[in-house]
Amino acid sequence: MTEHNPRTWLSTWTPEDPEFWEKTGKSIAWRTLTITTLNLTMAFIVWFVVSALVVRLPNVGFKLSANQLFWLAAMPGLAAGILRTLHTFLVPVYGTRHVVAFSTLSLLIPALGWFYAVQDPTTPYWILLTLSFLAGLGGGNFSSFMPSTSLFFPKRLQGTALAIQAGIGNFGVSVVQFVTPWIIGFALFGTLAGDPLTFVPTAPGAVTKSIWLQNAALVYVPFIVVFAIVAWLMLKSVPVRANFREQLDIFHFSNLHGFWMTSLYIMTFGSFSGFAATFPLMIKQMYTVLPGGPDPLAYAFLGPLVGAAARVLAGPISDKLGGAIVTHWSGLGLLACAIGVTFYTHPTSMADSPLFVWLMLGV
Repeated sequence: MTEHNPRTWLSTWTPEDPEFWEKTGKSIAWRTLTITTLNLTMAFIVWFVVSALVVRLPNVGFKLSANQLFWLAAMPGLAAGILRTLHTFLVPVYGTRHVVAFSTLSLLIPALGWFYAVQDPTTPYWILLTLSFLAGLGGGNFSSFMPSTSLFFPKRLQGTALAIQAGIGNFGVSVVQFVTPWIIGFALFGTLAGDPLTFVPTAPGAVTKSIWLQNAALVYVPFIVVFAIVAWLMLKSVPVRANFREQLDIFHFSNLHGFWMTSLYIMTFGSFSGFAATFPLMIKQMYTVLPGGPDPLAYAFLGPLVGAAARVLAGPISDKLGGAIVTHWSGLGLLACAIGVTFYTHPTSMADSPLFVWLMLGV
């Protein structure tokens, strides 16, 4: 094995050895899981903060079409898909400590960028689109954090550990969509965060009010800094090393298992992340315009909440029954709900709203 820095790299790591696991491995593994899960939650928050912002932008003076709004909501997902391919290679090269700490610090770029951008309704669309792409930095982290976590645990606990990390991390999506309507309603940081914006509602008879939309991004900046510092100070890396070239085997044309797993992942997590990001805009475009239409963010957090809870529950179940069985049945349920929701995408009244929401929660 190549020489390593003991501050960053563990000298040995054998979690399948019961004695090593009980004496040394267990405490390090669970500490690592806790810290990386906190950082992953922050990554998901930044990844999906755009979905909470875009539904408010037209009401505070941004001249954006529906098509432009959906592109802003979709861009973080597109970016995450690209960045995840890169992140796949990082942990065996740089180690858990460096990857988690620096990738969390990178979240400051979109968070601060959106903080400034939403305060000026004349911000060019290309800048908004660029900031939406940069929000995908939070989605890219996932493919570094999850493989890293699996290295720390014995096989019998990997499903549970990954379910905890992915499930709690996913709660970040619900957090950003649940917290945003509250956090933008007052001057959380006083005059330090800038002047309020005037929110002009589209619903008939609704009252104009002042909001601090910039709070939706700025509130997470202190957490990003603290979590990154904690990761740098308290994490170490498993001594599994490989350079970029050694990892390129995953792209070999004969790797059919990788192809099918990727297809299944598009079906499952691709659906979750895509619909979670566009759910608020779908409500706004289809139901908010109707008499008695809801605030898009009043329901948007429920979808990610259900998805996150399902992940936590499905991990231990997959350890017992097998991932193939769980994926099979969740795929059938996803198909049924996806077909069903198409019948409620052109509503004529709010009577269609409950079934639309329930089917989206099913997805």
